[in-house]
Amino acid sequence: LKTQFSNNIRNNFGFLNRAAPEGIGASDKLFVQEGRKVFREVVPMVAEMIVQHAGDLGLDPTALKRLWLHQANINMNELIGKRVLGREPAPGENVIILDEYANTSSAGSIIAFHKANDDFASGDTGLICSFGAGYSAGTVFVRKR
Repeated sequence: LKTQFSNNIRNNFGFLNRAAPEGIGASDKLFVQEGRKVFREVVPMVAEMIVQHAGDLGLDPTALKRLWLHQANINMNELIGKRVLGREPAPGENVIILDEYANTSSAGSIIAFHKANDDFASGDTGLICSFGAGYSAGTVFVRKR
């Protein structure tokens, strides 16, 4: 688990402003995101967190069978997968469901896990990782018995 402050995703205190029908779409009620900055900060933070957590558990991150990552951005997931595995992920190793479900927030990694775990054999290890605004990120390594 890791939390790191960032002002690159925010709502400018919109939660303090009165919510009323006439305010729908008003700029003080909307989230603001600096997408490129988020990308540049989140990719290394998450990849390093995964590799460190794997090391803490005595796991080799390059040997993971599957990555089920937060489904916010395909380019982000592909780069995190490449950094964690130390190579381009083979088809099916870094599960992408964005084309079917889009960004479902933190549920994306669990939906990806649900959709792509049938071929796990006894002893196979994978990673579930979600991350989001602020930034907060968490990892869970799973191994089939």
